[in-house]
Amino acid sequence: MIQYKTIAVVGGDLRQAHIANRLVEQGNRVYALLLENNATLRPELSCPDDPAEVLPECDVVIFPLPLTTDEATVNAPFSQKRVFVKECFDCIRPGAAVFAGKVSPAMQELAAKKEMALADYLKREELAVKNAVITAEGAIAIAMEEMPTALFGSKCLITGHGRISRALMRVLNAMGAQVTVAARKYGDLAWIEAEGCHAIHIASLAEHVGRADLVFNTVPACVLGREILSKLRKDALIIDLASKPGGVEFDTARELGIKTVWALSLPGKCAPISAGDIILETIGNCLAEQGVL
Repeated sequence: MIQYKTIAVVGGDLRQAHIANRLVEQGNRVYALLLENNATLRPELSCPDDPAEVLPECDVVIFPLPLTTDEATVNAPFSQKRVFVKECFDCIRPGAAVFAGKVSPAMQELAAKKEMALADYLKREELAVKNAVITAEGAIAIAMEEMPTALFGSKCLITGHGRISRALMRVLNAMGAQVTVAARKYGDLAWIEAEGCHAIHIASLAEHVGRADLVFNTVPACVLGREILSKLRKDALIIDLASKPGGVEFDTARELGIKTVWALSLPGKCAPISAGDIILETIGNCLAEQGVL
């Protein structure tokens, strides 16, 4: 909980709008910047036109996830304005606590030149773990919508054994699916078996993929290329949860008639309020660690 501060919430999607709403409910003075076209904002929120007017007085500045999509302007889908990240950084007062998600090296370098400590909340473990749970829920919702059969008893294959994979394993197991997980590390294979799933080394993926009704990819590298895709059943479904460039040769999948859904940024799409709460909680943790709270 962040209380009794002057805070700017800058740009972003429904997650940011929810963060601004929560912060003003807690009694803070909150500026919602580059969010003027978001209908969910509380009426008591101040939405100035020019960030430069208010950023110098803010104790905390919360930029969106991602900070920018073009390496220049603030990611602001709910605004008609184009505001450069550099212009915002120029206005932030020394000593302010500044946060953003998925900050590129170029943006970190820009912050460093301003001698500004920019914290990337996407790198925090507590956020990554909780986002993985929401991602797993969203992926399963997609599967239930796209598949003509139940997940109960279905043969599900997960590639990778990171946070999202582990969250998927638990939910799919609980739903009665037959879960196989492909991983590279032998230690991971042991953990997969310990959690009641069938474990295979990813090098043997071609030998097993043909049995799958549903494939969830969590590896951000091309593990589902032509060799693997050609062995997959034509009625199977692939849900790729990996960040760009993804883990599937999409053109090949299309050529082979295999349905593929590339489900990026699921927390912000399928559960923006929960995802916003997770970001806000993470920022509160950061401020507590910095001794600000």
